[in-house]
Amino acid sequence: MKNILAIAFACMLLSCSNEPLSASAEDYHLALDQTTEIMIHDIFSPPVASRIYAYPTIAAYEIMTQQDSTYTSLSGQLNEFQGIPQATVGVNHKVAAWIAYTELSKKLVFSEHMMESFQETYFERWKKANKREFENSLNYANKVVQVMLAWMKNDMYNQTRTMPKFTIDTDDPSRWQPTPPAYMDGIEPHWNKIRPFTLTSADQFKPETHPEFSLDPDSAFYKELLEVYTISKELEEEGDESEGIKIAQFWDCNPYVSVQRGHLMFATKKITPGAHWMGITKIAARTSEADYMKTAAAYALTAISLADGFISCWDEKYRSNLIRPETLINQHIDDSWQPILQTPPFPEYTSGHSVVSGAASTALTTLFGDDFAFTDDTEVPYGLPIRSYTSFNEAAAEAAISRMYGGIHYRSAVDLGLTQGRSIGQWVTQNVKMK
Repeated sequence: MKNILAIAFACMLLSCSNEPLSASAEDYHLALDQTTEIMIHDIFSPPVASRIYAYPTIAAYEIMTQQDSTYTSLSGQLNEFQGIPQATVGVNHKVAAWIAYTELSKKLVFSEHMMESFQETYFERWKKANKREFENSLNYANKVVQVMLAWMKNDMYNQTRTMPKFTIDTDDPSRWQPTPPAYMDGIEPHWNKIRPFTLTSADQFKPETHPEFSLDPDSAFYKELLEVYTISKELEEEGDESEGIKIAQFWDCNPYVSVQRGHLMFATKKITPGAHWMGITKIAARTSEADYMKTAAAYALTAISLADGFISCWDEKYRSNLIRPETLINQHIDDSWQPILQTPPFPEYTSGHSVVSGAASTALTTLFGDDFAFTDDTEVPYGLPIRSYTSFNEAAAEAAISRMYGGIHYRSAVDLGLTQGRSIGQWVTQNVKMK
Protein backbone atom coordinates (compact mmCIF):
# COMPACT_ATOMS: atom_id res chain seq x y z
CA MET A 1 0.00 0.00 0.00
CA LYS A 2 2.85 2.35 0.91
CA ASN A 3 4.48 1.69 -2.48
CA ILE A 4 1.25 2.54 -4.34
CA LEU A 5 0.88 5.78 -2.40
CA ALA A 6 4.51 6.65 -3.03
CA ILE A 7 4.12 6.10 -6.76
CA ALA A 8 0.95 8.20 -6.84
CA PHE A 9 2.66 10.98 -4.90
CA ALA A 10 5.66 10.86 -7.22
CA CYS A 11 3.39 11.09 -10.24
CA MET A 12 1.74 14.16 -8.76
CA LEU A 13 5.09 15.79 -8.24
CA LEU A 14 6.20 14.95 -11.77
CA SER A 15 2.86 15.96 -13.27
CA CYS A 16 2.53 12.53 -14.88
CA SER A 17 -1.25 12.79 -14.92
CA ASN A 18 -3.21 11.04 -17.65
CA GLU A 19 -5.51 14.03 -17.99
CA PRO A 20 -5.55 15.09 -21.66
CA LEU A 21 -4.36 18.56 -22.55
CA SER A 22 -6.98 21.05 -23.66
CA ALA A 23 -6.73 23.80 -26.28
CA SER A 24 -9.68 25.38 -28.03
CA ALA A 25 -10.47 27.63 -30.95
CA GLU A 26 -10.90 30.42 -28.40
CA ASP A 27 -7.33 29.89 -27.22
CA TYR A 28 -6.22 30.36 -30.81
CA HIS A 29 -8.28 33.55 -31.13
CA LEU A 30 -6.62 34.94 -28.03
CA ALA A 31 -3.19 34.05 -29.38
CA LEU A 32 -3.91 35.90 -32.61
CA ASP A 33 -5.14 38.90 -30.60
CA GLN A 34 -1.86 38.86 -28.71
CA THR A 35 0.10 38.92 -31.97
CA THR A 36 -1.93 41.89 -33.12
CA GLU A 37 -1.32 43.76 -29.88
CA ILE A 38 2.41 43.18 -30.16
CA MET A 39 2.45 44.39 -33.76
CA ILE A 40 0.62 47.56 -32.72
CA HIS A 41 3.18 48.08 -29.96
CA ASP A 42 6.10 47.47 -32.33
CA ILE A 43 4.55 49.54 -35.19
CA PHE A 44 4.99 47.19 -38.11
CA SER A 45 4.13 48.38 -41.59
CA PRO A 46 1.07 46.83 -43.30
CA PRO A 47 3.13 44.64 -45.69
CA VAL A 48 5.40 43.36 -42.92
CA ALA A 49 2.40 42.73 -40.67
CA SER A 50 0.85 40.52 -43.35
CA ARG A 51 3.98 38.36 -43.37
CA ILE A 52 3.86 38.06 -39.58
CA TYR A 53 0.34 36.66 -39.80
CA ALA A 54 1.01 34.32 -42.71
CA TYR A 55 3.79 32.01 -41.56
CA PRO A 56 2.48 31.25 -38.04
CA THR A 57 -1.08 30.58 -39.25
CA ILE A 58 0.23 28.23 -41.95
CA ALA A 59 2.25 26.36 -39.31
CA ALA A 60 -0.80 25.93 -37.08
CA TYR A 61 -2.96 24.80 -39.99
CA GLU A 62 -0.38 22.26 -41.14
CA ILE A 63 -0.19 20.66 -37.70
CA MET A 64 -3.97 20.46 -37.44
CA THR A 65 -4.35 18.71 -40.81
CA GLN A 66 -2.44 15.75 -39.38
CA GLN A 67 -5.36 14.86 -37.14
CA ASP A 68 -8.14 15.70 -39.60
CA SER A 69 -8.01 13.84 -42.90
CA THR A 70 -10.81 15.97 -44.38
CA TYR A 71 -8.34 18.86 -44.67
CA THR A 72 -5.37 18.90 -47.04
CA SER A 73 -1.78 19.91 -46.35
CA LEU A 74 -0.46 22.98 -48.14
CA SER A 75 2.74 21.13 -49.00
CA GLY A 76 3.39 21.62 -52.70
CA GLN A 77 0.58 24.18 -52.95
CA LEU A 78 2.55 27.17 -51.66
CA ASN A 79 5.68 28.36 -53.39
CA GLU A 80 8.74 26.34 -52.28
CA PHE A 81 6.85 24.85 -49.31
CA GLN A 82 7.51 21.16 -48.78
CA GLY A 83 5.50 20.65 -45.63
CA ILE A 84 6.33 19.88 -42.01
CA PRO A 85 7.47 16.71 -40.22
CA GLN A 86 4.86 14.24 -39.07
CA ALA A 87 3.86 14.34 -35.43
CA THR A 88 4.94 11.44 -33.26
CA VAL A 89 2.81 9.47 -30.83
CA GLY A 90 1.94 11.41 -27.70
CA VAL A 91 1.57 14.83 -29.36
CA ASN A 92 -1.54 16.89 -28.78
CA HIS A 93 -2.15 18.52 -32.15
CA LYS A 94 -4.20 21.43 -30.86
CA VAL A 95 -1.62 22.31 -28.24
CA ALA A 96 1.24 21.85 -30.71
CA ALA A 97 -0.50 24.08 -33.26
CA TRP A 98 -1.00 26.79 -30.63
CA ILE A 99 2.63 26.56 -29.52
CA ALA A 100 3.94 26.64 -33.10
CA TYR A 101 1.78 29.68 -33.85
CA THR A 102 2.97 31.62 -30.80
CA GLU A 103 6.61 30.54 -31.10
CA LEU A 104 6.80 31.54 -34.75
CA SER A 105 5.00 34.81 -34.06
CA LYS A 106 7.50 35.52 -31.31
CA LYS A 107 10.38 35.16 -33.75
CA LEU A 108 8.79 37.61 -36.18
CA VAL A 109 8.17 40.52 -33.80
CA PHE A 110 10.49 42.77 -31.80
CA SER A 111 8.86 42.55 -28.36
CA GLU A 112 9.33 38.82 -27.81
CA HIS A 113 8.81 39.20 -24.07
CA MET A 114 5.18 40.14 -24.64
CA MET A 115 4.48 36.80 -26.31
CA GLU A 116 6.56 34.91 -23.75
CA SER A 117 4.47 36.33 -20.90
CA PHE A 118 1.32 35.33 -22.74
CA GLN A 119 2.63 31.82 -23.38
CA GLU A 120 3.68 31.23 -19.79
CA THR A 121 0.13 31.05 -18.42
CA TYR A 122 -0.76 28.35 -20.93
CA PHE A 123 2.48 26.46 -20.48
CA GLU A 124 2.01 26.27 -16.71
CA ARG A 125 -1.56 25.03 -17.10
CA TRP A 126 -0.56 22.36 -19.59
CA LYS A 127 2.41 21.22 -17.51
CA LYS A 128 0.12 20.66 -14.55
CA ALA A 129 -2.43 18.79 -16.65
CA ASN A 130 0.00 16.38 -18.33
CA LYS A 131 3.68 17.22 -18.34
CA ARG A 132 4.72 14.43 -20.68
CA GLU A 133 2.11 15.21 -23.33
CA PHE A 134 2.92 18.92 -23.05
CA GLU A 135 6.63 18.32 -23.54
CA ASN A 136 5.96 16.03 -26.51
CA SER A 137 3.78 18.72 -28.04
CA LEU A 138 6.30 21.47 -27.28
CA ASN A 139 9.20 19.52 -28.78
CA TYR A 140 7.22 18.74 -31.91
CA ALA A 141 6.04 22.34 -32.29
CA ASN A 142 9.64 23.53 -32.08
CA LYS A 143 10.62 21.13 -34.87
CA VAL A 144 7.86 22.58 -37.01
CA VAL A 145 9.04 26.09 -36.21
CA GLN A 146 12.54 25.25 -37.40
CA VAL A 147 11.18 23.94 -40.70
CA MET A 148 9.07 27.05 -41.14
CA LEU A 149 12.05 29.29 -40.38
CA ALA A 150 14.09 27.51 -43.04
CA TRP A 151 11.28 28.14 -45.55
CA MET A 152 10.99 31.76 -44.49
CA LYS A 153 14.71 32.33 -44.82
CA ASN A 154 14.48 32.17 -48.61
CA ASP A 155 11.61 34.62 -49.09
CA MET A 156 13.97 37.61 -49.61
CA TYR A 157 12.74 39.47 -46.53
CA ASN A 158 16.16 39.67 -44.90
CA GLN A 159 17.77 40.86 -48.13
CA THR A 160 15.23 43.68 -48.54
CA ARG A 161 16.17 45.02 -45.10
CA THR A 162 19.48 46.27 -46.51
CA MET A 163 18.29 47.53 -49.90
CA PRO A 164 18.43 51.29 -50.59
CA LYS A 165 15.69 53.71 -49.69
CA PHE A 166 13.24 54.82 -52.32
CA THR A 167 14.55 57.71 -54.43
CA ILE A 168 12.21 60.68 -54.84
CA ASP A 169 11.89 62.03 -58.40
CA THR A 170 11.41 65.76 -57.88
CA ASP A 171 11.62 66.56 -61.59
CA ASP A 172 8.47 64.67 -62.57
CA PRO A 173 5.26 66.29 -61.21
CA SER A 174 3.36 62.99 -61.45
CA ARG A 175 5.69 61.13 -59.06
CA TRP A 176 5.01 60.50 -55.40
CA GLN A 177 6.41 62.88 -52.81
CA PRO A 178 6.44 62.47 -49.00
CA THR A 179 3.39 63.98 -47.33
CA PRO A 180 2.79 65.92 -44.11
CA PRO A 181 3.08 65.99 -41.21
CA ALA A 182 6.03 63.61 -40.86
CA TYR A 183 7.19 63.51 -44.52
CA MET A 184 8.31 59.93 -44.09
CA ASP A 185 10.25 57.98 -46.70
CA GLY A 186 8.29 55.55 -48.82
CA ILE A 187 7.98 52.31 -46.86
CA GLU A 188 8.90 48.91 -48.27
CA PRO A 189 9.84 49.97 -51.83
CA HIS A 190 11.27 46.49 -52.45
CA TRP A 191 8.30 44.47 -51.21
CA ASN A 192 7.68 43.14 -54.73
CA LYS A 193 10.86 41.11 -54.29
CA ILE A 194 9.32 39.12 -51.43
CA ARG A 195 8.44 35.57 -52.49
CA PRO A 196 4.67 35.30 -52.90
CA PHE A 197 2.79 32.45 -51.26
CA THR A 198 0.70 31.48 -54.30
CA LEU A 199 1.27 34.07 -57.04
CA THR A 200 3.55 33.15 -59.91
CA SER A 201 5.06 36.65 -59.74
CA ALA A 202 4.46 39.97 -58.03
CA ASP A 203 3.03 41.45 -61.22
CA GLN A 204 0.74 38.53 -62.05
CA PHE A 205 -2.32 40.67 -61.36
CA LYS A 206 -0.99 43.98 -62.57
CA PRO A 207 -4.03 46.31 -62.66
CA GLU A 208 -5.22 48.48 -65.50
CA THR A 209 -3.34 51.76 -65.85
CA HIS A 210 -4.77 54.74 -64.02
CA PRO A 211 -5.80 57.80 -66.03
CA GLU A 212 -2.79 59.55 -67.50
CA PHE A 213 -1.44 62.28 -65.25
CA SER A 214 -2.65 65.71 -66.35
CA LEU A 215 -3.55 69.00 -64.73
CA ASP A 216 -5.81 69.93 -67.62
CA PRO A 217 -9.24 70.54 -66.02
CA ASP A 218 -10.87 68.51 -68.80
CA SER A 219 -8.63 65.45 -68.31
CA ALA A 220 -9.84 62.26 -66.63
CA PHE A 221 -7.03 62.48 -64.09
CA TYR A 222 -7.81 66.03 -63.02
CA LYS A 223 -11.49 65.18 -62.67
CA GLU A 224 -10.57 62.40 -60.28
CA LEU A 225 -8.36 64.79 -58.34
CA LEU A 226 -11.14 67.36 -58.10
CA GLU A 227 -13.57 64.63 -57.01
CA VAL A 228 -11.40 63.85 -53.98
CA TYR A 229 -11.36 67.52 -53.01
CA THR A 230 -15.09 67.99 -53.57
CA ILE A 231 -16.07 64.91 -51.57
CA SER A 232 -13.88 65.91 -48.62
CA LYS A 233 -15.37 69.43 -48.53
CA GLU A 234 -18.89 68.03 -48.61
CA LEU A 235 -18.13 65.63 -45.76
CA GLU A 236 -16.56 68.40 -43.70
CA GLU A 237 -19.70 70.49 -44.14
CA GLU A 238 -21.80 67.57 -42.88
CA GLY A 239 -19.65 67.42 -39.74
CA ASP A 240 -18.59 64.58 -37.47
CA GLU A 241 -21.95 62.84 -37.86
CA SER A 242 -21.30 62.39 -41.57
CA GLU A 243 -21.57 58.73 -42.56
CA GLY A 244 -18.66 59.17 -44.94
CA ILE A 245 -16.42 60.43 -42.14
CA LYS A 246 -17.48 57.54 -39.90
CA ILE A 247 -16.63 55.08 -42.64
CA ALA A 248 -13.26 56.73 -43.28
CA GLN A 249 -12.34 56.65 -39.61
CA PHE A 250 -13.51 53.07 -39.12
CA TRP A 251 -11.26 51.76 -41.89
CA ASP A 252 -8.31 54.10 -41.27
CA CYS A 253 -5.97 51.34 -40.02
CA ASN A 254 -2.85 53.49 -40.46
CA PRO A 255 -0.04 52.50 -38.06
CA TYR A 256 1.90 55.63 -39.06
CA VAL A 257 -0.45 58.38 -37.89
CA SER A 258 1.62 61.22 -36.42
CA VAL A 259 0.27 63.79 -33.97
CA GLN A 260 1.98 67.16 -33.70
CA ARG A 261 1.66 69.34 -30.61
CA GLY A 262 3.87 72.38 -30.77
CA HIS A 263 7.38 71.14 -31.43
CA LEU A 264 6.52 67.63 -30.26
CA MET A 265 5.53 64.92 -32.74
CA PHE A 266 4.54 61.39 -31.73
CA ALA A 267 2.84 58.40 -33.34
CA THR A 268 -0.54 57.03 -32.38
CA LYS A 269 -0.80 53.25 -32.55
CA LYS A 270 -3.39 51.58 -34.71
CA ILE A 271 -3.95 48.23 -36.35
CA THR A 272 -3.02 47.62 -39.99
CA PRO A 273 -5.64 46.82 -42.66
CA GLY A 274 -4.48 43.20 -42.55
CA ALA A 275 -5.06 43.10 -38.80
CA HIS A 276 -8.58 44.43 -39.35
CA TRP A 277 -9.34 41.57 -41.75
CA MET A 278 -7.79 38.99 -39.45
CA GLY A 279 -10.09 40.44 -36.80
CA ILE A 280 -13.05 39.94 -39.14
CA THR A 281 -11.89 36.35 -39.64
CA LYS A 282 -12.02 35.86 -35.88
CA ILE A 283 -15.53 37.32 -35.78
CA ALA A 284 -16.66 34.96 -38.56
CA ALA A 285 -15.16 31.95 -36.80
CA ARG A 286 -16.78 32.85 -33.49
CA THR A 287 -20.13 33.72 -35.04
CA SER A 288 -20.26 30.42 -36.94
CA GLU A 289 -18.95 28.50 -33.90
CA ALA A 290 -16.14 27.14 -36.04
CA ASP A 291 -14.09 24.40 -34.41
CA TYR A 292 -10.32 24.56 -34.01
CA MET A 293 -9.66 23.00 -37.42
CA LYS A 294 -11.89 25.35 -39.39
CA THR A 295 -10.55 28.30 -37.40
CA ALA A 296 -7.00 27.32 -38.34
CA ALA A 297 -8.03 27.01 -41.99
CA ALA A 298 -9.77 30.40 -41.96
CA TYR A 299 -6.82 32.21 -40.43
CA ALA A 300 -4.33 30.59 -42.82
CA LEU A 301 -6.33 31.21 -46.01
CA THR A 302 -7.09 34.82 -45.07
CA ALA A 303 -3.47 35.49 -44.11
CA ILE A 304 -2.17 34.02 -47.38
CA SER A 305 -4.63 36.17 -49.36
CA LEU A 306 -3.56 39.29 -47.46
CA ALA A 307 0.14 38.57 -47.89
CA ASP A 308 -0.11 38.01 -51.64
CA GLY A 309 -2.39 41.05 -51.87
CA PHE A 310 0.27 43.29 -50.34
CA ILE A 311 2.99 41.91 -52.61
CA SER A 312 0.85 42.56 -55.68
CA CYS A 313 -0.27 46.01 -54.53
CA TRP A 314 3.20 47.19 -53.52
CA ASP A 315 4.56 46.00 -56.85
CA GLU A 316 2.16 48.39 -58.57
CA LYS A 317 2.64 51.23 -56.09
CA TYR A 318 6.34 51.60 -56.76
CA ARG A 319 6.01 50.92 -60.48
CA SER A 320 3.38 53.62 -61.14
CA ASN A 321 4.83 55.80 -58.37
CA LEU A 322 1.82 58.12 -58.50
CA ILE A 323 1.54 61.33 -56.52
CA ARG A 324 -1.04 61.57 -53.73
CA PRO A 325 -4.13 63.82 -53.92
CA GLU A 326 -2.96 65.79 -50.88
CA THR A 327 0.17 67.00 -52.65
CA LEU A 328 -1.59 68.10 -55.83
CA ILE A 329 -4.55 69.70 -54.08
CA ASN A 330 -2.19 71.76 -51.92
CA GLN A 331 -0.15 72.76 -54.97
CA HIS A 332 -2.93 73.54 -57.43
CA ILE A 333 -6.34 73.83 -55.75
CA ASP A 334 -6.23 74.73 -52.06
CA ASP A 335 -2.97 75.19 -50.19
CA SER A 336 -4.67 74.92 -46.79
CA TRP A 337 -6.60 71.71 -47.53
CA GLN A 338 -6.00 68.63 -45.41
CA PRO A 339 -7.46 65.18 -45.98
CA ILE A 340 -9.83 63.76 -43.38
CA LEU A 341 -7.34 60.94 -42.82
CA GLN A 342 -3.59 61.28 -42.63
CA THR A 343 -1.97 60.20 -45.88
CA PRO A 344 0.18 57.06 -45.38
CA PRO A 345 3.83 57.11 -46.53
CA PHE A 346 3.90 55.37 -49.91
CA PRO A 347 2.75 55.99 -53.50
CA GLU A 348 -0.94 56.23 -54.32
CA TYR A 349 -1.85 53.62 -56.93
CA THR A 350 -3.44 51.17 -56.25
CA SER A 351 -5.18 51.49 -52.89
CA GLY A 352 -3.75 48.98 -50.43
CA HIS A 353 -7.00 48.82 -48.48
CA SER A 354 -8.91 48.08 -51.68
CA VAL A 355 -6.55 45.33 -52.81
CA VAL A 356 -6.25 43.45 -49.54
CA SER A 357 -9.93 43.89 -48.68
CA GLY A 358 -10.85 42.42 -52.05
CA ALA A 359 -8.48 39.50 -51.51
CA ALA A 360 -9.47 38.76 -47.91
CA SER A 361 -13.22 39.13 -48.50
CA THR A 362 -13.02 36.68 -51.40
CA ALA A 363 -11.23 34.12 -49.22
CA LEU A 364 -13.73 34.56 -46.39
CA THR A 365 -16.68 34.27 -48.77
CA THR A 366 -15.30 30.93 -49.96
CA LEU A 367 -15.09 29.71 -46.37
CA PHE A 368 -18.25 31.11 -44.82
CA GLY A 369 -20.58 31.96 -47.71
CA ASP A 370 -21.67 34.98 -49.72
CA ASP A 371 -24.47 36.05 -47.38
CA PHE A 372 -22.57 35.85 -44.09
CA ALA A 373 -23.86 38.78 -42.00
CA PHE A 374 -21.65 39.98 -39.16
CA THR A 375 -21.07 42.83 -36.76
CA ASP A 376 -17.55 44.20 -36.89
CA ASP A 377 -16.29 45.29 -33.48
CA THR A 378 -12.60 45.17 -34.46
CA GLU A 379 -12.10 48.88 -33.89
CA VAL A 380 -13.89 49.12 -30.53
CA PRO A 381 -10.61 48.88 -28.55
CA TYR A 382 -9.43 51.93 -30.50
CA GLY A 383 -12.43 54.09 -29.65
CA LEU A 384 -14.62 53.48 -32.69
CA PRO A 385 -18.15 52.03 -32.68
CA ILE A 386 -19.27 48.78 -34.29
CA ARG A 387 -20.46 48.52 -37.87
CA SER A 388 -22.61 45.77 -39.38
CA TYR A 389 -22.46 44.14 -42.81
CA THR A 390 -24.55 41.68 -44.78
CA SER A 391 -21.50 40.08 -46.40
CA PHE A 392 -17.72 40.20 -46.57
CA ASN A 393 -17.97 41.72 -50.03
CA GLU A 394 -20.06 44.59 -48.68
CA ALA A 395 -17.43 45.24 -46.01
CA ALA A 396 -14.67 45.17 -48.64
CA ALA A 397 -16.50 47.66 -50.85
CA GLU A 398 -16.91 49.99 -47.88
CA ALA A 399 -13.25 49.62 -46.91
CA ALA A 400 -12.28 50.56 -50.46
CA ILE A 401 -14.46 53.65 -50.76
CA SER A 402 -13.38 54.77 -47.30
CA ARG A 403 -10.06 55.79 -48.83
CA MET A 404 -11.79 58.33 -51.08
CA TYR A 405 -13.85 59.60 -48.17
CA GLY A 406 -10.61 59.97 -46.26
CA GLY A 407 -9.09 62.07 -49.04
CA ILE A 408 -6.08 59.87 -49.68
CA HIS A 409 -6.94 58.02 -52.92
CA TYR A 410 -8.38 58.72 -56.35
CA ARG A 411 -11.35 56.71 -57.59
CA SER A 412 -9.28 54.59 -59.99
CA ALA A 413 -7.05 53.42 -57.13
CA VAL A 414 -10.14 52.37 -55.19
CA ASP A 415 -12.16 50.72 -57.95
CA LEU A 416 -9.32 49.06 -59.84
CA GLY A 417 -7.62 48.14 -56.57
CA LEU A 418 -10.73 46.28 -55.42
CA THR A 419 -10.84 44.41 -58.74
CA GLN A 420 -7.15 43.59 -58.39
CA GLY A 421 -7.69 42.25 -54.88
CA ARG A 422 -10.68 40.12 -55.81
CA SER A 423 -8.68 38.59 -58.66
CA ILE A 424 -5.95 37.70 -56.19
CA GLY A 425 -8.50 36.23 -53.78
CA GLN A 426 -9.99 34.10 -56.55
CA TRP A 427 -6.54 32.90 -57.54
CA VAL A 428 -5.70 31.96 -53.95
CA THR A 429 -8.94 30.09 -53.33
CA GLN A 430 -8.70 28.26 -56.65
CA ASN A 431 -5.09 27.22 -56.10
CA VAL A 432 -5.04 26.53 -52.38
CA LYS A 433 -7.14 23.43 -51.79
CA MET A 434 -7.82 22.87 -48.10
CA LYS A 435 -10.55 20.28 -48.48
